[in-house]
Amino acid sequence: MLKLAWPVMLTQMGHILTNMVDTIFLGQISSTHQAAGLLAASLYTLVLVFAIGVSYVLTPLVSSADFEKNDLKKASLFKNSLVLNFIVSILSFVVLYFSSGLLNYMQQPNEVVILAEPFYNVLIFSMIPVSIFFTCKQYCEGLSLTLPALYISVAGNLINVVLNYCLIYGVSFFPELGYMGSAWASFIARLFMGVSFLIYIFYSPLTNSIKHVYKQVKINYIDLIRLLKNGLNSGAQFTFEVAAFVIAGLMAGTFGKEVIDAHGIALHLAAFTYMFGNGIASASTIVTGNYMAEKNWLQIKNTVNSSTKVILLGMGICALIFVFANKYLPLCFTQNIEIVLITSKLLIIAAMFQLFDGLQVVFIGILRGVEDFKYPTVITLLGYWLLALPLAYIFAFVFNLTVYGIWYALLISLIFVALTLYFRISVLIKRNLTVK
Repeated sequence: MLKLAWPVMLTQMGHILTNMVDTIFLGQISSTHQAAGLLAASLYTLVLVFAIGVSYVLTPLVSSADFEKNDLKKASLFKNSLVLNFIVSILSFVVLYFSSGLLNYMQQPNEVVILAEPFYNVLIFSMIPVSIFFTCKQYCEGLSLTLPALYISVAGNLINVVLNYCLIYGVSFFPELGYMGSAWASFIARLFMGVSFLIYIFYSPLTNSIKHVYKQVKINYIDLIRLLKNGLNSGAQFTFEVAAFVIAGLMAGTFGKEVIDAHGIALHLAAFTYMFGNGIASASTIVTGNYMAEKNWLQIKNTVNSSTKVILLGMGICALIFVFANKYLPLCFTQNIEIVLITSKLLIIAAMFQLFDGLQVVFIGILRGVEDFKYPTVITLLGYWLLALPLAYIFAFVFNLTVYGIWYALLISLIFVALTLYFRISVLIKRNLTVK
């Protein structure tokens, strides 16, 4: 499990690091510029995660085809997934393009919105290359290859760091773009990651087994509909959770730009540790998908037990780090005392939901491996939209707990989702072991 998971963890952390690097560089300019970057990224991420979620359904299907040694099936799945995800990314871009005006209606500080709009208009161009990257990543994970995405992600992050510095300050022959340089740096880095991964798929000896049959396979109704049906559910699961956090951020923004920064910084740190859970979830999907191809529910049960123990240990350590370093971690992003103080308090709440955040993403990964998408979608809808958001409003504005009330609501929703998903897994395992 850990052998499969650690490259995925680092890869996913790499994507979070891209945003964190942008936030750090913007924070060196001013807290207003930092808040603008965070606001632009939140609306962009809301749609991006749906496209990423659609790509995730490829992994268990490729695992099954790889188990059968069926190169034609793998090539067909990859081609159809690539086309589907490209279409989804184009549609997502169009939605984002025509949604930029929404920034003016989110009750955020005016000076932040003015800076956020042009930043957002550059950021949304990353949608297509990111979608290509994740299609390739999920295909490789279906083959139990998790290192390629790591190497490309590391290279992309190094490019992002260098370009942030060069484009913001106009180093050497680079133009001085100010805070907009950070947006362009992210786009260029992500473009590199998407294109280079696509080249890797067809030319690496580890993955190019489909190269000789790729032209033979066609875009077909069966694979496309299967990917689309499961992908819509998977995308919705990601969107429900992230949308809850994005809307929570907008609620937090009504309390001022310092709160926007504090919420965004705390969320970056929580998202960074969340990627440990996401790595275990991806490994669980791979392992579960392999056992699902064999119809081996006993081993699926063992996978649930092992992944649960690993995630509780890993996220428990992350929680302790948040508790003991809550006053020091924010200093990596800002020197503003007010922002640091608010962030440090939010990190204590984040420490409380680390375990449940990790558990829920792992359980979703396991259910994805057995191609169970409908029930997790309903559970995430109930937990994040019908529970978290109403509670966030009540706690923040009725009980006057401000941004802290919002985070308490998120904690409650994560507990509900984790426990309910575990119940769903238990039902499936019991049912299939009894039948066998």
